[in-house]
Amino acid sequence: MKPKILVLIDIGTYSTRMLIIAVHNDGSFNEIFSVGRITALGRKLKETGYLQKEAMEETLAVLREYVLIAKEYHPDKIVAVATQACREAKNAQEFLEKVKQLGIDVRVITGEEEASLSFLATSKALNIQDKFVVIDQGGGSTEFSYGEKDKLIKAISFPFGIVNLTERFIKSDPPTKQELESLQEFLKPQIETAYKEMKDANQLVGLGGTITTVVALEKNLYPYDSKKVHGSTLTYDSVKKWFEKLSSMTLAQRKSIPMIEDKRAESIISGIAIFKVAMEIFQKDTIRISEWGVRHGLLLSYLQQL
Repeated sequence: MKPKILVLIDIGTYSTRMLIIAVHNDGSFNEIFSVGRITALGRKLKETGYLQKEAMEETLAVLREYVLIAKEYHPDKIVAVATQACREAKNAQEFLEKVKQLGIDVRVITGEEEASLSFLATSKALNIQDKFVVIDQGGGSTEFSYGEKDKLIKAISFPFGIVNLTERFIKSDPPTKQELESLQEFLKPQIETAYKEMKDANQLVGLGGTITTVVALEKNLYPYDSKKVHGSTLTYDSVKKWFEKLSSMTLAQRKSIPMIEDKRAESIISGIAIFKVAMEIFQKDTIRISEWGVRHGLLLSYLQQL
């Protein structure tokens, strides 16, 4: 029998990603196609309470393209989820209806579900045997999930991510010392609430485009190579170094670095701040990096139901 073709789509606040997987009869699977685009669906959401028309159109254009790609593989099932921007926006239903018109049946998941999917993916991808915390930093929310082996013990979803943090704290180009301090002072008490629940974790794992970009910067990887990023380790010193280095640059200077996508250059400082502050509060000198995230969690939860 030929394998089932499964399409997994994650409509995030900052990026929209698709994964196409062949699932074999014995439960094994292999990746056929993977793509991610920065669509910044959640831009100006905190300020206005609404998804912006331009942001919705950009995201829908990417999803239209994804549907065309997916159809070439004759998928048996398309599984799509939306996260913080669609949890929060007053006009999310309008956007979701337009997504459904493309033939994508999308479900808005809770922050806790998002954390659980990231944890499931990470425990499988890295096969960690002791207690660990996954930090899944997104555009509109950041999830901290804690567990041992493949057992999730606690998950917390914070309603902050690189889009809303950048809009709230970074007003200057380059950012001022005061702006960077205010950003970190805001993050500390929030992340401390996660630490109180998760303090006996042996290691931290980072997910998301910010931390994988830092790996690319540290290893001087261009073009990007996911095989060299997945499972790698960053030290606190290197995270701090890139935070200081990039925050001293103008936006134009950050955009000129080949490892940093144009749109990511606008918000990468806020993203690195989350990991920097988390490593300080959890008192960890290193963080491991996973390429697997929500889409892979969706795949694994699908396989569990077979």
